[in-house]
Amino acid sequence: MKKHITEQFKVLQDTICQALENTDGKAKFQQDLWERPAGGGGRTRVIKKGKIIEKGGVNFSAVWGKTPTKILKVLELPEADFYATGVSIVLHPKNPYVPIIHMNIRYFEMSDGTFWFGGGIDLTPHYIDLKQAQFFHQQLKEVCDRHHPEYYTKFKKWADDYFYLKHRSETRGIGGIFFDHLKETKEKNKVQLFDFVIDIGSIFIPIYTHLMKASKDLPYGEIEEDWQKTRRGRYVEFNLIWDKGTKFGLDTNGRTESILMSLPPLASWEYDFKPKPNSKEAQTQALLRKGIDWINIK
Repeated sequence: MKKHITEQFKVLQDTICQALENTDGKAKFQQDLWERPAGGGGRTRVIKKGKIIEKGGVNFSAVWGKTPTKILKVLELPEADFYATGVSIVLHPKNPYVPIIHMNIRYFEMSDGTFWFGGGIDLTPHYIDLKQAQFFHQQLKEVCDRHHPEYYTKFKKWADDYFYLKHRSETRGIGGIFFDHLKETKEKNKVQLFDFVIDIGSIFIPIYTHLMKASKDLPYGEIEEDWQKTRRGRYVEFNLIWDKGTKFGLDTNGRTESILMSLPPLASWEYDFKPKPNSKEAQTQALLRKGIDWINIK
């Protein structure tokens, strides 16, 4: 089944790239085809300097070979070869009122028959808009509910816990859903699990093009740009310190440029920065915490 999964991931990459180009209206994706010396390769597609998207990437990869000892130890797996394929997306918008978005869906199997799916989608607004947060989480819940009544609640909490900057005691954004090691059970076979994963991938475009169009023309100035760079700095901190996908890619000798594609074009760090009381920035900062019911928030 890995061939079918791989081909569907490639189709998804094509569909998402075309829709993002159409919505942005200016920038086009540049593609790099690359090969991994130890086995496999991928298609890195980067977009930049658009009307809406300042920098972003929609990447596909399928890599295989001997599983590095470090990975075996971390995952507590017996020695065996691996195959991993997936689509990974990060988009950094130009307008500070358009949120950063991340999505990743992936499939991993080993030559001993072990396999699982992983992935998720999360939103990192520079300025949290409660209506947009409600829309985002409602869309994810509807997809999850079609596959299992407990998926949204379980995977939302997982996202809150995963996309958390422990050293800052704050969430990266408003979360979303995150899942890993999703395996076959009596309730769900492999085909049903993949149907769920591809549905998560397919909801990306309706969600993000809506958010792009809703906020792309809102006016902003130097204050908003400075705050955007500060929030981007937090994004960098998470991806380089905590993100398991970044570590997995580097540990398996993945393509560095593709792995670090997720980083923004510009970010900043101001020593001991604190937003002004009662400002828009302070309001967003106060909402960067776990456990918020975004669907029912007022």
